[in-house]
Amino acid sequence: MQATTTRPKITATADGEGVVSHVGSRLLADVADQTTLSAHLAEALAELRKPRTRHDPGRVLVDMAVAVADGATTISDIAVLGDQAALFGPVASDSTCWRLLEGLDATQSGAVARARAAAREVVWAQRCESTGEVFPPAMAAGRVLPGLVIDLDASVVVCHSEKEHATPTFKKTFGYHPMLAFCDNTGEFLAGQLRRGNAGSNTAADHIEVLDAALAQLPDQHRHGTPLLVRADTAGCTREFLAHIRGLRDQAVSSAFSVGWAIKDKERAAIGVIAKAVWADAIDADGGHRDGAALAEITHILPGRALTGYPAGTRVIVRRERPHPGAQLDAFEERDGWRYTAFATDTAFGQLAHLDARHRAHARVEDRIRCAKDTGLDRFPSRSFAINSAWLAVVMLAVDLIAWTQHLLLHDHLAKAEPKTLRYRLLHVAARLARTARQTRLRIADHWPWAADLVTAFDRLTALPRPVT
Repeated sequence: MQATTTRPKITATADGEGVVSHVGSRLLADVADQTTLSAHLAEALAELRKPRTRHDPGRVLVDMAVAVADGATTISDIAVLGDQAALFGPVASDSTCWRLLEGLDATQSGAVARARAAAREVVWAQRCESTGEVFPPAMAAGRVLPGLVIDLDASVVVCHSEKEHATPTFKKTFGYHPMLAFCDNTGEFLAGQLRRGNAGSNTAADHIEVLDAALAQLPDQHRHGTPLLVRADTAGCTREFLAHIRGLRDQAVSSAFSVGWAIKDKERAAIGVIAKAVWADAIDADGGHRDGAALAEITHILPGRALTGYPAGTRVIVRRERPHPGAQLDAFEERDGWRYTAFATDTAFGQLAHLDARHRAHARVEDRIRCAKDTGLDRFPSRSFAINSAWLAVVMLAVDLIAWTQHLLLHDHLAKAEPKTLRYRLLHVAARLARTARQTRLRIADHWPWAADLVTAFDRLTALPRPVT
């Protein structure tokens, strides 16, 4: 049988000149420079630079973050940038990257976190000057949530080889169980703590540590002058953690919480005495009526000891809805025919439907975690726990670089695209590098559907306000 094809016939040669790929990733590297992240990291890690060394540790860390944002899953993938010196300049070898990660002890990691916070303040100021708003609003059920929202959650990362402190997890897998914090308004990866696989989900000390690290990432004027909502699932519903959130008010932080509440015997007893007329209608994610779902507050029906030790004003709200096919129900729910969930909040006002929709929007943290796992969080490169903790810092930088690029330079669908989409459309694009009239130009194929978006992003980068030094 004769082979046929409708594809154009090609002949491959290795004599191309000036052709580079991963052009959009150069945009991420330039964002790090324009937002002062590179400069702050260079200053923070100055002690790690040995005399007569070629590479600045801050620049090495930025290049690693760019490579991870570009899709790198191992440290050796830094070669994606290193093999294109004409586009990215001198890039450190993977062995240099390994040595840097080994040198990031607790002191240096703290310096990196402060550098990230300083750069974030610049980014928010640049966005304010460019768009008129410091950060986009967080939304729930079609309504704007006032101020900032921080979502905390822990997620299992499976390890496929023996690594230090990797242990069996509650999901019957093997790996780590890091605690993570994201800003719902911006999608930024504010803070993270790498933990053993068997670390408890409801460990108050870990929640407190990660929340404090996340708050330290916020610019001072917004940490102290903007309403702040902290959301978590039932793992965050511990007396110590909620008391810590309430105690932030003593530090001029306008904090509030919305966390999952476990339903046990006392809650079931309270649900059993709620009159049918008390249940209020729930709303869906768009603010419309939600069929088959209703809400009721049980704060004053619960036994007095149920809220002992919780901050004053804590409210418990129950949601019921008809279970979807295949849902696992307990005996109470099987008998009653409803599936119940509950959450606790210290917000004293607002319709139950809106408070419920606001809490259910916490589910967006799963999207943030999925994107982070697609940006290096799902692969830890070393057997050493310390190096893997340093890798987590690189992942946070990578996620932030993508978020800053989207908020400062992109618009419409690209400003909301997930990493995989962004890599295909922008970051991995090839172009011809041409030098004319003492200028270096990237000539992107005019037929590429997103060529204009990439060119516009580079133009916006050039026009970004520069901080006064």
